[in-house]
Amino acid sequence: MTFDLLTGLLDTQALRLAPPGEVFWYTSGTVGPYYINTEYLYGGPEQAQQLLAFIDERKEDADFPQRLQECVEKQYAEDAVYRQVVDGLVALARESGAHFNSVSGGERRDWFFSLSVAERLGKPSLLIYKDGRTVVLDGQKLRPVRANDMDVLHVADLVTEASSYVRDWIPAVAASGGRIAYAANVIDRGQGGLETLAKQGVAAGALMRIDDALFDRLRAMGRIDATRHALLTRYHRDPHAAMRAFLQKHPQIVRVALNGDDARAAERARLLVTENPYAFDKSALAELI
Repeated sequence: MTFDLLTGLLDTQALRLAPPGEVFWYTSGTVGPYYINTEYLYGGPEQAQQLLAFIDERKEDADFPQRLQECVEKQYAEDAVYRQVVDGLVALARESGAHFNSVSGGERRDWFFSLSVAERLGKPSLLIYKDGRTVVLDGQKLRPVRANDMDVLHVADLVTEASSYVRDWIPAVAASGGRIAYAANVIDRGQGGLETLAKQGVAAGALMRIDDALFDRLRAMGRIDATRHALLTRYHRDPHAAMRAFLQKHPQIVRVALNGDDARAAERARLLVTENPYAFDKSALAELI
């Protein structure tokens, strides 16, 4: 049976859709009608959180890359959704026609996928840390980066505007004299990331793109009604305008978050009020609080 990534995203809660009349609070103090945690494709929220905790706790250990490899290989053997996502990335990389000698991934969520892809392709894994450090896992041995490692396939969980690529991953590879020959992403949020990579000279692709066609599928599957479909479409075309209008229509959302028991939502709502990312005038902002 053909693997359906959208079904996998929904079943693992990697894609969550806001209920009617509600939105999700994002870290930036903005809001939106859906939330993507691509790492949840690694067996669901609980197993993904366990691996994130393992990374945070063990990433400075001398044998961390080997232990991380053991974790993802065990999951590849046991979890069908995760296995098919990895296999899809492998196929995407092969179909690109790009030449690469190693497979890179950036701390933390890229590592959910990059090491497994490298194993399937028989290539060394290049782990890029947030502070710019790099290390190569070649089989079961760690070694420094070599010049011939540096035609790189970069594997990422998600590309939005490609800011992590431009700020971190491309410079880290370039610092060792290399280049990203191809970037294989699980999800493209359809917010200009692939186009930004193209301007950087990096060819790229994704297993799935968030776009109007995806929202049409969700409607056909009965996952959303016509009103939510329209909101998702407006948000995709202009996130700022869509959510500004939504909050003006539903000002109670900010008040509920500010005064509720969810500390994270309250913090993000306060950020919306103080930073005013939607450029409300004073009277409109007062209506929200």
